[in-house]
Amino acid sequence: MACLLEAPLRISVLSEVTATSRHYVDRLFDPDPHKVLQGVIDMKNAVIGNNKQKANLIVLGAVPRLLYLLQQGSSSLALRTECSVVLGSLAMGTENNIKSLVDCHIIPALLQGLLCPDLIFIEACLRCLRTVFISPVTPVQLLYTDPTVIPHLMSLLSRSQKTQEYITQIFSHCCKTPEHQMVLFNHGAIQNIAPLLISPSYKVRMQALRCFSVLAYENTQVSTTLVNVLVDGELLSQVFVRMMQRDQPIEMQLTAAKCLTYMCRAGAIRTDDGCIILKTLPCLVRMCSKDHLLEERVEGAETLAYLMEPDVELQRIASTTDHLVAMLADYFKYPSSVSAITDIKRLDHDLKHAHELRQAAFKLYASLGSNDEDIRKKITETENMMDRIVSGLSESSIKVRLAAVRCLHSLSRSVQQLRTSFHDHAVWKPLMKLLQNAPDEVLVMASSTLCNLLLEFSPSKEPILESGVIELLCSLTQSDSPALRVNGIWALMNMAFQADQKVKGEIVCCLGTEQLFRLLSDPDTNVLMKTLGLLRNLLSTRPHIDQIMSSHGKQIMQAVTLILEADHSIEVKEQTLCILANIADGNTAKELIMTNDDILQKIKYYMGHSSVKLQLATTFCISNLIWNEDDAGSQERQDKLREMGFVDILHKLTQASDPNLSDRAKIAMQQYLA
Repeated sequence: MACLLEAPLRISVLSEVTATSRHYVDRLFDPDPHKVLQGVIDMKNAVIGNNKQKANLIVLGAVPRLLYLLQQGSSSLALRTECSVVLGSLAMGTENNIKSLVDCHIIPALLQGLLCPDLIFIEACLRCLRTVFISPVTPVQLLYTDPTVIPHLMSLLSRSQKTQEYITQIFSHCCKTPEHQMVLFNHGAIQNIAPLLISPSYKVRMQALRCFSVLAYENTQVSTTLVNVLVDGELLSQVFVRMMQRDQPIEMQLTAAKCLTYMCRAGAIRTDDGCIILKTLPCLVRMCSKDHLLEERVEGAETLAYLMEPDVELQRIASTTDHLVAMLADYFKYPSSVSAITDIKRLDHDLKHAHELRQAAFKLYASLGSNDEDIRKKITETENMMDRIVSGLSESSIKVRLAAVRCLHSLSRSVQQLRTSFHDHAVWKPLMKLLQNAPDEVLVMASSTLCNLLLEFSPSKEPILESGVIELLCSLTQSDSPALRVNGIWALMNMAFQADQKVKGEIVCCLGTEQLFRLLSDPDTNVLMKTLGLLRNLLSTRPHIDQIMSSHGKQIMQAVTLILEADHSIEVKEQTLCILANIADGNTAKELIMTNDDILQKIKYYMGHSSVKLQLATTFCISNLIWNEDDAGSQERQDKLREMGFVDILHKLTQASDPNLSDRAKIAMQQYLA
């Protein structure tokens, strides 16, 4: 019998809740304004901390009515204020609540409310707007739709500490793009917000600081302006330095360090400035210690990685500060079974977010090891480091996989590591697996790393070749992404270097001549340069040159002609002329040049070019064509080139001011005397 009663009982409880909620909504329509006000106050008390009640009221249509009352000129200020308080409370529920509020056009209604002169009502509207805008589901663009909103918000900053706190928090959450930064900058954000950094209110100081961190990020104009700002007679950078002192709350130290980091990366502060080397960098290293909360350690490591990414000196300083390299190893052991965390909620949170620590550690290791050989060695010798990277490459989190492959790429720049750690741990295997099915961002980094693993001194080159990588790399050259096309062709170029005929044949066969020539007319110069590099590596050693030119000579000569005629850089033309020099070194292939007067005229033109690089490449080419060996044709070639005026040009080049060029011209001239 008990079982039969359970379902009806649940239904009656549900209908009771809905009936109660319905009662709150019905009271909003009472003709007596006093009863409406009391109804809104009762609703406010009912929804505090009660997500189910909030959801019920939204479903029952409370929001449109509350917004109507909020906007009615006939509503009393008390009623309008209470309506905005209830709406703010509803916004503190779930993301679905926020979506419902935004769909009901809460933002324009609240922004309109800010035109009212009453401060208490303005603060209530701002508090509600703040709650709506800090949600990830709110489209931040809604703040910028009406061009009068930002200047009006700037004008409200002086009204009270609460308006300062809410407005700066709205700005820092809604500043997501360079366009947003410039809108705020052009409406006086810096001069209006800077004085708030010395506000008596900690909340105001903190939100103002956050505002500056988002304004300065990757923005040179904002950052260079900030450097010269004075706050109560003190330079802004010094205010930030004070905020990084150990006696300040951690969130303040971290955010101030971010401000200085972003200003430094935007070029407004030198990397050797005392406020960076002596203050910002040590502060960020401090944040990486296990005394701090997980999110502080993550933010500290990621900001530090960003700060020193382009600067080898900062990398060296950081690597010797507070045993940072060893300290980061703890990021992989957290939370441990003997963790000091007694707060169950905190432990549960940290278990769910432990992958963020691993991601941050990989990012910081990647940044630390991007230039210096000794630091790379230190990293790879850190306990189980290579095993951790290999595990990271197959983690479920895409962000961890990307950070792990970044770290691997950074370490792969070391010849020493390629020959030792990379070989010992067979890192090419998980890397190849990662390349099979990954988003472009991961593919770019993984294929960059593969390029290094395919260098001729890398022991991984052979097993990678045997794993059938050529097809994968050829498919990358067809990508829409220029970075992937570059990496695909770059890896093939490294693979073709001093390779045997079988490997070269596989590359040409798999890539296909059509695709090869498509790449030779690629709009991206990097792709073109690497394709020329591939062609140059394919056309090395005489048997290979003759074999490839016998089957593809016509198309290759055509492509070479087109490049030499087009408006390309010196570097592109130099590579192309070096390919001609390689062709000229073939036994039978050189006839393709000798029988092509158009190409010979182009070689002649570039021998007289103002660029020594091009003169040198063409002199090599002529030297190979006239080389006096046993073959019967060398005399004939020499005679033809003499008739065309090449000997006179060579004679002139023996007097060239560049020693390499004059030596090469002299060697070529000797062939005529031999």
